[in-house]
Amino acid sequence: MTQLLRKIDLTSLRLFLAVCQERSITRAADRECITPSAVSRRIAEIEALIGLPVLIRESRGITVTPVGNTVMRHAQAVVANLESMEAELSRYTSGAKGNVRVVANLSAVVQFLPEDIASFKRAFPDVDIEIDEQTSDNVLRSVREGDVDFGICNAIADTEGLDLRVYRSDRLVLMVPAGHRLRSVTTVSLREIVPEQLVGLRSDASLMKLLTEQAQKLDSRLDVKIRVGSLDALCRMVHVKLGVAVVPQQIGELYVNTLEVRLVPIAEKWALRTLSIVCRNFESLVAPAAALANFLTGKR
Repeated sequence: MTQLLRKIDLTSLRLFLAVCQERSITRAADRECITPSAVSRRIAEIEALIGLPVLIRESRGITVTPVGNTVMRHAQAVVANLESMEAELSRYTSGAKGNVRVVANLSAVVQFLPEDIASFKRAFPDVDIEIDEQTSDNVLRSVREGDVDFGICNAIADTEGLDLRVYRSDRLVLMVPAGHRLRSVTTVSLREIVPEQLVGLRSDASLMKLLTEQAQKLDSRLDVKIRVGSLDALCRMVHVKLGVAVVPQQIGELYVNTLEVRLVPIAEKWALRTLSIVCRNFESLVAPAAALANFLTGKR
């Protein structure tokens, strides 16, 4: 095992943790902005060093082996220790103290920010963060008007003159109630979704704008019968068979075991979205805002 200490690297451990958290090599790769084959290669290198499998690859995802759980536990400790070291060192170099004002869209707030902010706070406990949830359009408006330090939203057209950095990617899926005719199909297209009665978010939400735009390309219109203000309400409406809904996959997976719903992958390019951090000028951010933006985009 002495070769393990000499040869294993932090990038491999970080990617392994991402796979364990996402329960999928593909989703971990999307999250870390790397190819699935590169993630698989890193996992294979860990297994070669240990001499035992850490994951079992199955058609529906991955299962972490007992050996993998041991690696995961120690990898989490290694990452936590490095974050602690980074926090101590940062106080000498960044002066990151104070307040940060962030405005983010629903997808970012619900899917990614809670864990990321918790990790940042372990590294920068003296930074206070205020997060306001808004639509992507309102995120950009707040950034342009200088009401916030930076925003997080889906990649949309009206970003001219702003600085952008990629934050995360998310994938959209169709959520259908149990017993629905599409519950067992492998994938679904928008052309198959359009005839369905839809439960949707507010019309100004970036998700609904995207769906409307894509439906127009098919010379079709969405049949939205009910609109709600949250993804939680959206999923519950599907559960009681008021319609189907397009939701971020990570959100849908939170409900498949508690509600009577099924998730169907959408086999279209637009179903993979990019979330970006946006500000007027990254170089002009004050120290605490720069520290958070750099942390969220991996520039640590």
